[in-house]
Amino acid sequence: MSRRALAGGLAPALSAGWNAANIGSVALVLSHAYGVALIVIGLFTTALFVTHAALQVPAGRLCDRFGARWLGTAGLAVSAAASAGALCWRQAGFAIGMRALTGVGTGLSFVAGSDYVRRTVGSAVAQGVYGAGSMAGGGLALALIPQWGSWRAPFATSAIVAGSVLAAAPREGSRKRLAPARRVADRRLVPLAVMHSASFGLSVVVGNWVVTLLERAGGESKGIAGVAGALRLFLGIVTRSLGGRVQGKAWVLRASFVLGGAATALLAIASPLVLAIAASALIGLAAGVPFATSFAGAARLRPDAPAAAVGFVNMSAAVTILVATPLLGQAFSLPGNGRIGFAIVAVLGALARFSVPRARA
Repeated sequence: MSRRALAGGLAPALSAGWNAANIGSVALVLSHAYGVALIVIGLFTTALFVTHAALQVPAGRLCDRFGARWLGTAGLAVSAAASAGALCWRQAGFAIGMRALTGVGTGLSFVAGSDYVRRTVGSAVAQGVYGAGSMAGGGLALALIPQWGSWRAPFATSAIVAGSVLAAAPREGSRKRLAPARRVADRRLVPLAVMHSASFGLSVVVGNWVVTLLERAGGESKGIAGVAGALRLFLGIVTRSLGGRVQGKAWVLRASFVLGGAATALLAIASPLVLAIAASALIGLAAGVPFATSFAGAARLRPDAPAAAVGFVNMSAAVTILVATPLLGQAFSLPGNGRIGFAIVAVLGALARFSVPRARA
């Protein structure tokens, strides 16, 4: 039961991770195909995370009251339909609208998937594996989509990935419905939200522009840049899976933020290629560590509204992504081809280490 439930519950994580990285993997291709500036392409991801962020807490409330499996299935269906719809008309405004609708799907399904895993498997390690699924989705998008190189690639592949069927997973079983919590926002959740925003949130922001950075500032080909950038997510699979085993070890969490900041600063140099690859790998390893602590800790702090608490923490990361992604894209118009923006992200990521002691408490 546990293995089947975990396997079935990974579908929303894969879909959310894929959609977080699919646009950035071919940002220059989309810029040329749609005839717009890179900052407009950044809005494709911003639109996704506007609706994704807005639905985190409402989705958690729905899970707490009615269960997760049906909500996750509905969210995946919305994502698949919206991604397929984006193929119908190559116009930037229309694509941004379809991405916003895709965000409705990922917003509903991601929290539902996490809650489904919590209800059926229950361990912090399982939450880490669930988080690893989203890293795997993003890493595969960065590695595979540039090989196709078409403006259709991000949307067609997103529809295929969202077609993964959570409904095939075993049912959650009978459960006591929770009364709706009057208030989900809780200052005890803030440190966990900061940790998740700095690890997952900034990692997605970097992932959306790392291919462009390596192409422009490093002079690498699109394919090589995509593979190098994908390491950032693939190696996070390992540390997200293991992250549930380091709960309570504050020094490990603090070290992950310092390492991630230092690696992002190295990536800002963008050359030589071996240094960029090493930096991308270190970012992935560091970013995966805090995930299980953030999600399992949020559910534990609010037993009256566990899924809504997870939604609040994830909403914070989503807001970080939707604000910072176009800003980092704008940094490519400054001297240095994006290096200045990556350096700023490095500092912000490292500063998140100061949230860890409170999160542990």
